[in-house]
Amino acid sequence: MYTKEYFRQQLSDIISPIEKYYNGGKVQYARHSAWYENLSADVEAFARPLWGLVPFWAGGGENETFEKLYITGITSGADKKNDGYWGDCHDKDQRFVEMAAFAYGLIFAPEKVWEPLKSTAKNNFEKWLYSINDKEVCDSNWTFFRVLVNVALKKVGRKYSQEQLDKDIARIDEFYLGNGWYIDGLHGQKDYYIGFAFHFYGLIYAVAMEDDDKERSDIYKERATEFAKTFIYWFDEDGEALPYGRSLTYRFAQAAFWGACILAGIRPFSLGVMKGILIRNIENWLSKNIFDTSGILSVGYDYSNLLMAEHYNAHGSPYWGLKAYIFLMLSDDHEFWSCDIEEMPKLDELKLIKEADMLVSRRNGKSVAYPAGTITDFACGQIVPKYLKFAYSAHFGFNVMRSNISIDEAACDSMLTFVVDGAVLVRRHLKSYNVENDRVVIEWSPFKGFDVKTVITPTTFGHTRSHEINSEYDCVAYDAGFAVASRDKDNIKTKDSFIAQARNDFQFCEVLTETGGEGCIIESSPNTNIRYSKTVIPAMKYEIHKGKNEIKTLIRDHLEG
Repeated sequence: MYTKEYFRQQLSDIISPIEKYYNGGKVQYARHSAWYENLSADVEAFARPLWGLVPFWAGGGENETFEKLYITGITSGADKKNDGYWGDCHDKDQRFVEMAAFAYGLIFAPEKVWEPLKSTAKNNFEKWLYSINDKEVCDSNWTFFRVLVNVALKKVGRKYSQEQLDKDIARIDEFYLGNGWYIDGLHGQKDYYIGFAFHFYGLIYAVAMEDDDKERSDIYKERATEFAKTFIYWFDEDGEALPYGRSLTYRFAQAAFWGACILAGIRPFSLGVMKGILIRNIENWLSKNIFDTSGILSVGYDYSNLLMAEHYNAHGSPYWGLKAYIFLMLSDDHEFWSCDIEEMPKLDELKLIKEADMLVSRRNGKSVAYPAGTITDFACGQIVPKYLKFAYSAHFGFNVMRSNISIDEAACDSMLTFVVDGAVLVRRHLKSYNVENDRVVIEWSPFKGFDVKTVITPTTFGHTRSHEINSEYDCVAYDAGFAVASRDKDNIKTKDSFIAQARNDFQFCEVLTETGGEGCIIESSPNTNIRYSKTVIPAMKYEIHKGKNEIKTLIRDHLEG
């Protein structure tokens, strides 16, 4: 079933609906704004389909319509004298991100996006791309964009900067933490970007520069091999990936790392295992409501949802997910196409990923992550719920906040939430943390006047949370479990003095206490959960008094045990 032609057609079905919106070197349709210029958003929407088209072309696929669209678009977009010019770039320009997609084309499919260009167009395109060397890029995974641009220009025999290339590779090394993990810039993110960005681009470099720079290529392959040994814990048996951190609207890009490994010829696991992770993830995504009524990928996660978006999500942003189709570059006779899909290997029930500051438990084929929550000052959209909850699960997803004026609009699943004078206060300031082999210890504060020490301990039934709270206020606190999908009448909710439970035909979450709480059910504001448009949250409600308070909450997230 899963032949090369099957996935070629799948890719064509994803990109065909946007064909009619091409306007030279821009793609323009439904307009909502990101924090960069609208022109850059249109260039982004033009460039990002290349993440799927380039491997499609490099692997022998033919689509004359899109070939013509890109030659026409590059010709007008790179020409300063043309009304469709992409514009001159400034420091930290969003267009640098999209240059990486063009570089991808020049490296792997030059016969489609470079050789058909006329001489003047080639000169213009070279000059526009080279301008990345004259400006500042964000000090993060963006450094790889400039690496790829210089590699691409070198590969097509045009002016490039070896000096800048060497500097950027050295800077990338400074982000490396060990055991395959990088830290993504000064804010300290350690999320799926490490696979989706650092290793994906590193493996592109390794494939493209194998003969020119074998030493560096081997280093990138070795690091990716090490990373895979812990990144595999982010994937459930059914293909779901752990929703944690930013940029979740790229969806199946979560699995792009595995395709890059296969292309680069590294085998941290058997080919059948990696094929299974990759294909299950893509197929799982395409079974969901991720397209709008015209067939265009929406901004959101399981459904269209701007509430959970980052400030940098424009209309074409989700097409970065097409990086997952890198495996279309494999030759027709590659063993990937004939090998069996294998199940996930046996994994540890509890895994410490020290470099990522988290524990991951593995039960019933599903992963739950318990992060320390170190990201507190990266203001780009709903960062608190994306990084600072006590637990993250693909099975439940998580909620984002609509407001902090009521507990239902705050929709705080998997958090300890304080309500003071009508204001909902959540975890915000990190004071210290320690991730151990069997627990996560965090000292934090939601607001001046509160000091909290939380110990999270995974168990066979879920996890426990012990909180020591020093408060300057008398107030109410809610210690909440996972958000459970509530499809109108099929959700069962119960509450009692020391227990609250919510379940449906595929989810179960129960919250208990032995320290004087009161069970309650929080009716989440609609569209706050990234997976389900309606959810309820079982929680324990505690009376917090001035001075020292100690509470303990048990979260049971499955019926066994």
